[in-house]
Amino acid sequence: MSNVNAAILDHVLDGGRLDPEGAVQLLASHDLASIGRAADAVTRRLHPEAYRTYNIDRNINYTNVCTAVCDFCAFYRPPKHAEGYVLDRDVLLAKIEETVALGGDQILMQGGLHPTLPLEWYEDLLRDIKSHFPEVNIHGFSPPEIHHFTKVSRRPLREVLERLARAGLGSLPGGGGEILVDRVRGAMTRGKVMTDDWLEVHRQWHLLGGRSTATMMFGHIETLAERVEHLERVRQLQDETGGFTAFICWTFQPEHTEMADVTPAGPFAYLKTQAVARLYLDNVPNIQSSWVTQGRDIGQLALLFGANDMGSLMIEENVVSAAGTVHHLTLDQMTSAIAELGFVPRRRNVFYELLDDPVPRPATMDRDRAAARSVVLPVATP
Repeated sequence: MSNVNAAILDHVLDGGRLDPEGAVQLLASHDLASIGRAADAVTRRLHPEAYRTYNIDRNINYTNVCTAVCDFCAFYRPPKHAEGYVLDRDVLLAKIEETVALGGDQILMQGGLHPTLPLEWYEDLLRDIKSHFPEVNIHGFSPPEIHHFTKVSRRPLREVLERLARAGLGSLPGGGGEILVDRVRGAMTRGKVMTDDWLEVHRQWHLLGGRSTATMMFGHIETLAERVEHLERVRQLQDETGGFTAFICWTFQPEHTEMADVTPAGPFAYLKTQAVARLYLDNVPNIQSSWVTQGRDIGQLALLFGANDMGSLMIEENVVSAAGTVHHLTLDQMTSAIAELGFVPRRRNVFYELLDDPVPRPATMDRDRAAARSVVLPVATP
């Protein structure tokens, strides 16, 4: 490890705040092991408990019709396209019923920017879901969708959020974040919310007392400095509102997109970026692993590189799989991934409230945890 990296990591481990220049230095470094150890130390300081968490939900994409044109998206269809759809209400409710039967307590509901659905349609949808499944949290409508609702309805952002909350919206996902730098957003997408407005949706939701998650999709056209600028914008808003419950980052999946010639970032870049995110986002309590893009083994290893949460079982997922990346886990596979590292698997909701009964600490936990630290790290890739 270089003296520069050692000084940066020592500063953070002593309780100092990682600055943008130091974060870029770490991202440019190949010293994954040292960065990962520091991130793991910070995670254990924030989460000294003997467990690591996961949740059970379903990603329901109520429509794929979208007026935005995103070069990185293989899921959307333009208006009037033969493959465009809006889910029938009975179909959507049946998906939720199946989720509840499998132990789920939440749906992640997102779609495209549909040009004609009025705000009242979304309110009716929320009320219908809550009338059938009052116990299910609706983690719904990404900031690009919310911003789009204000344009279609010609209503102020605050009013739109208040109306959706009254109708049953429980929390906001961080979808559509990509990289929170306008140069990057403008180069990859047309007709979609830019950085300040993406952040403003979360700000206003937080001011209403709501909670949300923040995300980052990286490994495409952004520079390392722009990756860090994204983290800085999230950290600044969290300093202001404290409303983010978790941060999730994942690598861009280029297959079947207009950016198919981009070489995807590998597990080395993923683990390093997540670890730096843990070090940088000192005010965001939880970091989720991204097994959906990385697969079970790297998703598990991410729990030693800054993540304290395995993420969602994700009974259904359509957007990443449309780009050719398909990973599935059973509940047993997810809980065993946690247990193999010596942690107790605990189920939680989107607010990180535990939903299951405590499980006694295994006698073999310390031994298993020591064995996990000897795992071979991925080979560096661009």
